[in-house]
Amino acid sequence: MGVFFCGFIILNFELYMLTSTDFSGLFNERFLRNFLPIPASNELRLEIGTPDFQLPDITNGKLVKLSDYRGKQPVLLAFTRIFTEKQYCPFCFPHIKALNEHYDEFKQREIEVLLITSTDEKQSQIVVRDLGLKMPLLSDPSCRIFRTYRVGQALGAPLPAQFVLDKNGKLRYKHLFSFLDHNASIEKLLAQFDGLD
Repeated sequence: MGVFFCGFIILNFELYMLTSTDFSGLFNERFLRNFLPIPASNELRLEIGTPDFQLPDITNGKLVKLSDYRGKQPVLLAFTRIFTEKQYCPFCFPHIKALNEHYDEFKQREIEVLLITSTDEKQSQIVVRDLGLKMPLLSDPSCRIFRTYRVGQALGAPLPAQFVLDKNGKLRYKHLFSFLDHNASIEKLLAQFDGLD
């Protein structure tokens, strides 16, 4: 009962703040699988490597494998919450835009930003186009990688999270979603890379 009540409050809060009134494509299998609230429970430890994965990059049509960056450059994994190509989490939409606006700054510091979404490839292509994304957008509609990293879920989509990996693939910082602190700021994320080998 408590989980249902909490989910009801969150649902009402998010519906009040949705980024569009077009609900087409919202209610699908992915929505149902991610409906019940499950808090983030990531237990990955700092200074340890994170699980490898391979996902399609919708921005440039290539497959991205996380381990390909090991030994080469640090990576920011930015798990984001998008319901459909028209429905963004109101907490994540400004964060996505801020990451995109500062992507060149990350690149100048030789940091790759991998934005991970649970929207399918067709929806993700529209997101890339509509937001003019410069950074890679990786599509994980099965939510397998979201679950591997145990970022949690609520009301139709996985929750956002950010992970800073050094060039050897070791976890140096993680930020998990809470209503008090939705996403780590760009300044805070950039600061986590200071002094990394």
